[in-house]
Amino acid sequence: MSEVPTDGAERVGFFTDTSVCIGCKACEVACKEWNAIPEDGLSLTGMSYDNTEALGASTWRHVAFIEQPRPDGRTELPLAAEQSTPSPSPSSEEEGGDMRWLMSSDVCKHCTHAACLDVCPTGSLFRTEFGTVVVQEDICNGCGYCVPACPYGVIEQRPADGRAFKCTMCYDRLGAGQEPACAKACPTESIQFGPLDELRERAALRVDELHEAGVPEARLYGHDPEDGVGGDGAFFLLLDDPEVYGLPPHPVVTTRDLPAMWKHAGAAAVSLLGGVALSFALSGRGRR
Repeated sequence: MSEVPTDGAERVGFFTDTSVCIGCKACEVACKEWNAIPEDGLSLTGMSYDNTEALGASTWRHVAFIEQPRPDGRTELPLAAEQSTPSPSPSSEEEGGDMRWLMSSDVCKHCTHAACLDVCPTGSLFRTEFGTVVVQEDICNGCGYCVPACPYGVIEQRPADGRAFKCTMCYDRLGAGQEPACAKACPTESIQFGPLDELRERAALRVDELHEAGVPEARLYGHDPEDGVGGDGAFFLLLDDPEVYGLPPHPVVTTRDLPAMWKHAGAAAVSLLGGVALSFALSGRGRR
């Protein structure tokens, strides 16, 4: 399985605190502008204010909008101590005080054990010195093996030429010492960028803060190095179960069992060849 190399630059990533996301889509716009990503349609789904539905070849950042009843009748969420932005949640009954919006800016997880890297036959997908996973579009042959390999359904092929595309965490900006465009554009610091270990510590403190403030449902997703993908380079603070946000509850690297499968296949092949050799030996002895 593909793993993050131990040498090179410090591993960086994203921590997305959904409790302060206001759904402004500044991250989507900044991502498209910087990376020159084609527009992906402006047709509303009819289910929410979401016009992109999911991550894809032309949607490297996707802001989810989930409307649900407020737990325990709360009217708004407490903000982090350093936050000065007003809560996006409406507090009056006229504005829908008994309901709340869960908003989250989704992105490629840049997994520690990245199955997309394992299955790519051309080396188009590679691990950078920052620990991120990038697709080289000029090397991609459009085979599509990476699409079903991703446990999050992030990678997609563009219909025009069949090549795969996804978030690069603005690899060109990282090389110039800049933060990714989406994090730079986020007005509430919902998307935080930096050294991954530092972000994990910051995220744990934020969860404790929310728990103490009476938000017991706050939890982290993708932060654990012991999970099925070895931890994500882009992880989240959620206010409900992962499934509510369209995330798999227990992601597992899809190539995890490949070594064992090849081992069993090899043993079966050896047994078959042994059986064929034995049959030839017996038939030759019978002719005598």
